[in-house]
Amino acid sequence: MPKTKKLTVPDFKSRKLSREKLVMVTCYDSSFARVLEESTVDLLLVGDSAAMTMHGHDSTIQADVEMIAIHTMAVARAAPNKFLVADLPFLAIRKGMLAGMEAIERLVKAGAHAVKIEGIRGNAELVRHVTESGIPVMGHLGLTPQFVNAFGGMKVQAKSAEEQDRLLADALEFERLGAFSLVLECVPADIAKKIAAALAIPVIGIGAGVDVDGQVLVLQDLLGFNPGFKPKFLRQYLNGYEQFIGAFDRFGADVRAGTYPSKEESYQG
Repeated sequence: MPKTKKLTVPDFKSRKLSREKLVMVTCYDSSFARVLEESTVDLLLVGDSAAMTMHGHDSTIQADVEMIAIHTMAVARAAPNKFLVADLPFLAIRKGMLAGMEAIERLVKAGAHAVKIEGIRGNAELVRHVTESGIPVMGHLGLTPQFVNAFGGMKVQAKSAEEQDRLLADALEFERLGAFSLVLECVPADIAKKIAAALAIPVIGIGAGVDVDGQVLVLQDLLGFNPGFKPKFLRQYLNGYEQFIGAFDRFGADVRAGTYPSKEESYQG
């Protein structure tokens, strides 16, 4: 049984009011979803980061709707008691209303309870239509990885007063259009605190300081699978890279020494 009650959309505002932090982790496959199902993590994100963590690309822009849908189905099957958010990948909602709604339909039918949309400018009409269609929307502002080429790399956003005013306006617009929550990525802690205080919906941060309503990390980063990736905001909770290599090497040593399988691990005729 899961250690936390499955969230519903109304629970998000309740959690903000009660000041109980939300905990979100990315997940892309059924193996880790089964483990997360038994954890105290509140919600799972099938992020377009799957393009990097699962498929070896150097950015998220290589993700497409079918990729996210396949990973969403795998996670939904193995973690039925977790609130599941699916990313709308690069350009999925920039090809017109019909194409955008078809992409969203694909992800919801794959098992997502909500979709995450990067950026509000140019997306406002669709966000309104999606929320009015009964589909929960999680906004995403700050460092939005789908804009990596426009940003000139993965850089902290909203450093100037003008940029911070725009960020706050965009966050308020997401809320006005019906978003139930917002992710803020790689922005100064003071503007993240200001936005969290201004919004009635919860703000989930990643590289946005502690004064927000929750935190999200990429699963592989949290578990230390990529020792060369150490952004300032990342805390690794396991040295997974070394622990997994150690397990594989012990298996190899046992095979080469003839100690695996043992008699007890072998079928007898």
